[in-house]
Amino acid sequence: MLDSQHQQRHYGITSPISLACPKEIDHIYTQKLIDAMKPFGVFEDEEELNHRLVVLGKLNNLVKEWISDISESKNLPPSVVATVGGKIFTFGSYRLGVHTKGADIDALCVAPRHVERSDFFQSFFEKLKHQDGIRNLRAVEDAFVPVIKFEFDGIEIDLVFARLAIQTISDNLDLRDDSRLRSLDIRCIRSLNGCRVTDEILHLVPNKETFRLTLRAVKLWAKRRGIYSNMLGFLGGVSWAMLVARTCQLYPNAAASTLVHKFFLVFSKWEWPNPVLLKQPEESNLNLPVWDPRVNPSDRYHLMPIITPAYPQQNSTYNVSTSTRTVMVEEFKQGLAVTDEILQGKSDWSKLLEPPNFFQKYRHYIVLTASASTEENHLEWVGLVESKIRVLVGNLERNEFITLAHVNPQSFPGNKEHNKANNYVSMWFLGIIFRRVEHAEGVNIDLTYDIQSFTDTVYRQANIINMLKDGMKIEATHVKKKQLHHYLPAEILQKKKKSLSDVSRISGGLQSKRSSLDSSCLDSSRDTDSGTPFNSPVSTNKPSNPDSPSGEAERNSTEPATVIVEKLPSVPPAQGLSIPVIGAKVDPTVKAVSSPSVCTIPTVVGRNVIPRITTSHNPVQGQPHLNGLSNISKNVTPKRSHSPPTDGTSKRLKDIEKFIRLESAFKDSQAAEDRKRKSMDAIGGESMPIPTIDTSRKKRLPSKELPDSSSPVPASNIRVIKNSIRLTLNR
Repeated sequence: MLDSQHQQRHYGITSPISLACPKEIDHIYTQKLIDAMKPFGVFEDEEELNHRLVVLGKLNNLVKEWISDISESKNLPPSVVATVGGKIFTFGSYRLGVHTKGADIDALCVAPRHVERSDFFQSFFEKLKHQDGIRNLRAVEDAFVPVIKFEFDGIEIDLVFARLAIQTISDNLDLRDDSRLRSLDIRCIRSLNGCRVTDEILHLVPNKETFRLTLRAVKLWAKRRGIYSNMLGFLGGVSWAMLVARTCQLYPNAAASTLVHKFFLVFSKWEWPNPVLLKQPEESNLNLPVWDPRVNPSDRYHLMPIITPAYPQQNSTYNVSTSTRTVMVEEFKQGLAVTDEILQGKSDWSKLLEPPNFFQKYRHYIVLTASASTEENHLEWVGLVESKIRVLVGNLERNEFITLAHVNPQSFPGNKEHNKANNYVSMWFLGIIFRRVEHAEGVNIDLTYDIQSFTDTVYRQANIINMLKDGMKIEATHVKKKQLHHYLPAEILQKKKKSLSDVSRISGGLQSKRSSLDSSCLDSSRDTDSGTPFNSPVSTNKPSNPDSPSGEAERNSTEPATVIVEKLPSVPPAQGLSIPVIGAKVDPTVKAVSSPSVCTIPTVVGRNVIPRITTSHNPVQGQPHLNGLSNISKNVTPKRSHSPPTDGTSKRLKDIEKFIRLESAFKDSQAAEDRKRKSMDAIGGESMPIPTIDTSRKKRLPSKELPDSSSPVPASNIRVIKNSIRLTLNR
């Protein structure tokens, strides 16, 4: 027993918080957790698991045959050809053992040194093309991690490539050995990184099966709550896996039900931006860029660092913004409150998996619409626009009057009645909290720059990759909560709960091609959520019934202000952007997404623009009031539009790991409450630098992540908004 406990203390960079073993009641709660997860399709049956193994076996044999043929064609000796080998490795959710029904498989093809990357994308691609059972084959050579995508006997596979500096690839090859990275190009290192990180995580948890069950529960919860998306600034699969792994290290003997509760306990109290580390970073002297705030000034401004355990160590959450971190921390706190109730027998696990009330939570929303004239163009366009939405979130956060910009990861099909010109439309919704200011009736909130900068970034990237085509268009619309019925059906706005199939059905056929498990997280149930300080309190403005007289009157008096940016044909430019203006007639040729009526939020167009003060960002200041605004004092610290100077003093990693002090806090409930209050005060008062995503990514990411913008905006293809757009908070 002593030897076992001694071994357990070596998991992670601190001692465990508790070595307590599970009691009978813990196993009962764990079984109830499993039962609550089953309806969501998170477990595959034996037949499906075996089918995946068969498909991977076929793919592994194809790789061996191909490498043997390549070796022979390059005149290698027969003795070498016979032993050259080659192997398929899996990574991601499948390798971790937490994949869901119908999920794809991330795989890596490892080849010896004489096999070139060009061989993989040419001869192996041709071999796959003529293989029975292969469908939807396509290669993406210019991706950050080049990949071949295909469907093999009904299983979707993303296959990346790496060649090692060795002559043969044996079946017992261990990719965790850092020496395997020596003399490799950066693309091979990136390809190997997924496998190395996944394998390292599995080696750093005390009990793999308990870890897997806990991770399944946490991932399902994150998808249901709308915070599962690395692209949009929340967390992706590997980040959630590392948070769960850290929890397992701190409670190495606990059952899954206990670990889910401890997960929320730990990370609702975590002192961000202190990093989450599964092991002490090691230097392998390979001169690769690693995350280290002592060396890289840009790393000091990451808001929620979760560091991968394999060399070269990287921050897997560099996309996280102040808003997304705030949303996630509040979800951690809400999850802690719910799991407290569950383990006290006051609730069941289904409550933890209830979807959020996003469409009742805020008073103000921005509707972002991406449309195209054909299905193929739409799928491309939507993918690009979605990948840049975090740029818009960052822009809005830097607006001096905006406290929070909360993007809903789920996209919805557009209303065809208002998009007759383009049949292929997708919409995203961002909940906005404005700061409360004195004499709000006279304050104009300028969103021109925020939206224009975002659309410039999208169109710039589209031009760089030659994607931009006629009919591709972006529309940004500011609406109030009571206007959402113009965009979404009542069942989404008003239902308390919604199953996965319900949301898939609403999203329609085209949307289903892009949807995943997180498509279930999007309905609203309440106007207020007492556990979240950013919820709008109960309001008398409820969504109106479109068929009622009052609903008709509302439609005739409320129209969202819309900003439209689209690609122009190669003809003389039109008269410019049409925007509904107070006291002006609306051009009937330019239609907003919503119903054609007068806007209750004045849209002011003119040259006398109030300069916007760029100020340092406070994540939260005060609580939201009945009109969806939060308090703001007269003397507000100016927001910064960029990161602070990089010559500040950074903390060493040993100083950063303050979490060891939480052990005593967890044992003292009163101390824990004090820490919670201090944490809330800190959220309201600390000044946190905001990384400028669209202009400083090169500086922020020593890992050589592709920047969001890197070239001038092609003026010939983009309509530039010259008019100022200001929203007056008149109520």
